[in-house]
Amino acid sequence: MKWRVVLLLSIALAAAGATAQAKPTPSTEILWDTYGVPHIFAADNAELFRAFGYAQMESHGDLILRLYGQARGRAAEYWGEKYAASDRWVVTNGIPELGAAWAKQQSPAFTKYLAAFAAGINAYAHDHSDRIAPELRAVLPVTPADVMAHSARAIQYTFVASEVAVRTQVRDSQTRAVAAAPSLDATEVGSNAWAISPKRTSTGHAMLLANPHLPWEDLYLFYEAQWNAPGVHLYGASLVGLPVIVIGFNGDLGWSHTVNPISAMNVYELAPLGEGYLFEGKEKAFEISHHTLKIRENNGAMKEEDLVVRKSVHGPVVVESNGRLFALRVAGLDAPGADEEWFEMARAHNLKEFQTALGHLQIPMFNVLYADREGHIFYAFNGRVPVRAKKDLGFWSRVVPGDSEANVWTKVHSFSELPQLEDPSTGWLQNSNDPPWTSTFPPELDAAKFPGYMAPQRASFRTQRSIRMLRVEPAFTLDKLVAAKYSTRSEMADRVLDDLIKTAMASDSQDAKDAALVLQKWDRAYDATSRGAVLFGSFALRWAGAPHAWATPWSTADPLGTPNGIADPRRALSVLVDAAEATKSRFGTADVAWGEANRFTRDSVDLPGNGTTGGLGVFRVIDFSPPVGHPGRAEGGDSFVAAVEFSNPVQARVVVNYGNASQPGSPHRSDQLTFAAQKQMRTAWLTRAEVEKHLESREAVP
Repeated sequence: MKWRVVLLLSIALAAAGATAQAKPTPSTEILWDTYGVPHIFAADNAELFRAFGYAQMESHGDLILRLYGQARGRAAEYWGEKYAASDRWVVTNGIPELGAAWAKQQSPAFTKYLAAFAAGINAYAHDHSDRIAPELRAVLPVTPADVMAHSARAIQYTFVASEVAVRTQVRDSQTRAVAAAPSLDATEVGSNAWAISPKRTSTGHAMLLANPHLPWEDLYLFYEAQWNAPGVHLYGASLVGLPVIVIGFNGDLGWSHTVNPISAMNVYELAPLGEGYLFEGKEKAFEISHHTLKIRENNGAMKEEDLVVRKSVHGPVVVESNGRLFALRVAGLDAPGADEEWFEMARAHNLKEFQTALGHLQIPMFNVLYADREGHIFYAFNGRVPVRAKKDLGFWSRVVPGDSEANVWTKVHSFSELPQLEDPSTGWLQNSNDPPWTSTFPPELDAAKFPGYMAPQRASFRTQRSIRMLRVEPAFTLDKLVAAKYSTRSEMADRVLDDLIKTAMASDSQDAKDAALVLQKWDRAYDATSRGAVLFGSFALRWAGAPHAWATPWSTADPLGTPNGIADPRRALSVLVDAAEATKSRFGTADVAWGEANRFTRDSVDLPGNGTTGGLGVFRVIDFSPPVGHPGRAEGGDSFVAAVEFSNPVQARVVVNYGNASQPGSPHRSDQLTFAAQKQMRTAWLTRAEVEKHLESREAVP
């Protein structure tokens, strides 16, 4: 069967079993371009949302139903034991009930749109059930409560408070400190974003760079789309399964998000006392509820598990370890309007309207970078930041004692109380998951004017690289913006490589000298042809993570020049030799090309890779799996990327590196990996005439 059936607008469905609901609506259609991007033209907003749900199913139907099944807390019932842990997390945190409550708390207009989005999902599944994996059909029909539960699971319980982050905090509660130096984490959930004012462009137009990098799987996937309806003309991307575009631009303005180091959740340790826990010097009873989890076994039989949820004044108990109880409190559970806020942002036409939308403060986290046609640029450290009694961020970054009411926050800061910056004198704004204090440089936001728990003080190597590129370019063009976006030069290498080579060449170790010769020839970049990049990365991940590795640690007095130098030359040489031996063992040579060791692969596509982890100070972030026994495989990093110039008309370059579909059989699962390998972007087709010239198919939405 063909991948896509083109529905004729002039002929009513006459197949057996067709219903009146299956009749096409000629006024609403999807134009699919040659990269699988849906350009939706709808008669009204409700039809727009319906078509958006329909389109998402065509591109990601199996994934969406799996995600919604998980958000219901019934994934193990549908698909077996491997989802049992997910269900326990979802049910313990009350995500299905939260989704149902949020669905009822939407405005009348958005209630209608939410229902239309779910109806579009169900309409696609009804019309094309043969394209949905049989085991996933059990999730149907989808309801607005499912959509809201997925939104909560994806945002509040993945970005704000993931299970991994909670368990890590519990594990490290006695030793973890607020990070003050660049991190070398192997996998990042983050982004880059720039907003550039007209005085820093050669054309006199503001520019925006949207550059999220998330894992290339699961609920992290971005979905590129265009919306056209009365009062709504937006191009951008959504996270799969969400009913709205979350990063986008229209003819007047655009915005992007980065994950911010916001403290919007807390883990509390509870001291057991009797049948309850110690609170304000006496026993406090838990609120107890029982839930039956159904788990499908391999033979198809169903077993049941009684899940007891104990809820304290802080939140539910999410971890129990060696008699210790830990409860989770998450900000934003009382804010059901994040999706509607994104929709209001989409319909804004100037900075004032955009700020009014943000002022609702329904989106629980994410920095906002903004630019518009009038030439304004804007940054906001956005999110639901709790108002806390203690100002010390370190206190709130660890497990908090749960025995005092003073530690249980109940209010959040208003939008006006959050760090914001509009039209800075530098002419640019940036964020690379760093705190707000380096949103431009020299800084124009003073950390001392905000509560100490608002955000840490630090500047990662990636942030420093971002600022350096912005400061040295006096007049950006769209081409220069794209070229900067793909920079693979390592800021960390610039800080340590000269000292490392000098130390190695002066040593008595021939192995160290041989490794230094490889690094001496390296271009300090992570391009496909770069030789020495593998060796340096192997060295850096071994060396920089140790305490006191740097001769000069990171300092607020010199945020763009520290850390630097080698504190212990003997240890550095030992690590270098070990790294060289490991590289030769894996690849046969220490100067293997980066693109030989790390690949862009999916389905039948296999191409040389470029980019690396941002911890090395590379702006072009691509996370590769460890190359053990085979080349590393790209599994995260640059996702949806947009470079936008607010000219008249707007010009934009876009790419979704892994392709705009995950559905089996789709040609769009890997058709953009070539752009990733070539460090290129596509021209965004923004008008109907442009789309018609690059049309793959036309589809009416029933």
